[in-house]
Amino acid sequence: MTSSVLLALIVVLAVWALAAYLVWQWGPGVRERSVWCPVYKKRATVLVQLREALFVNSYAGLGAVDIKQCSLFKFTPLKCHKQCLQRM
Repeated sequence: MTSSVLLALIVVLAVWALAAYLVWQWGPGVRERSVWCPVYKKRATVLVQLREALFVNSYAGLGAVDIKQCSLFKFTPLKCHKQCLQRM
């Protein structure tokens, strides 16, 4: 009986660890994405801030709310209107 309880405990801990990893990997935070820049007409790699999309009384998933860094502007701060956010 104790071996089955121990096995069940290990399975539950493994499922919780997997769930925690998935939330950490694909949850909110700063993530790297590849987008199409409509201004320069080329692909760019951006670091975006992902947060829960705000819709009343529903979970709409994660949405990109801000761009932290763009590969097209390597050493200059972002001063664009962030049009590529609309195409993500």
